[in-house]
Amino acid sequence: MLRPLREADAAAIRGYRDDPEVARYQSWDRYSEADALAMITSLAGTSPGTPGAWFQWGIVHRSSGALIGDCGLKTRDDPRLGELGYTLARGHQGQGLATEALRAVLELAFRRLAMHRLSASVDVDNLRSLALLERLGWRREAHHRRSVWFKGAWCDDVIYAQLQGEWLARPQP
Repeated sequence: MLRPLREADAAAIRGYRDDPEVARYQSWDRYSEADALAMITSLAGTSPGTPGAWFQWGIVHRSSGALIGDCGLKTRDDPRLGELGYTLARGHQGQGLATEALRAVLELAFRRLAMHRLSASVDVDNLRSLALLERLGWRREAHHRRSVWFKGAWCDDVIYAQLQGEWLARPQP
């Protein structure tokens, strides 16, 4: 299930975001409870589709009620365009939970917000993330070689995207 993040989630967020394996392809190395609270506070008063802003949802395990990750939608200054981001606790990866969560975000983005195009920027070595986007029917649009200085090294950046019409025309799972 997806739900807005709340202050009580800070310890759980720190728990999975501070895991070095989870943070490997993320913009942070370490993640504290204070970082989690700052993120949650920054979301106060925002809603999905706010131009120029990220909106993050907590991914909650349906049977246990535990917060196991988060996913976000950044609406560009042009609200017809957006970007996806996602983080899932290591112990919950490989079970289809991120696929399920992102399907819900895509439904909201393409149907309710009527976005035209969504994209995601992924490190070429993040094979699980690349496979996730391909499972969702996304298209690889670009592979920029050594284009991003990331954690002390030049990395390849792969861009995936999907258009609203492609999402709406796909066979329903």
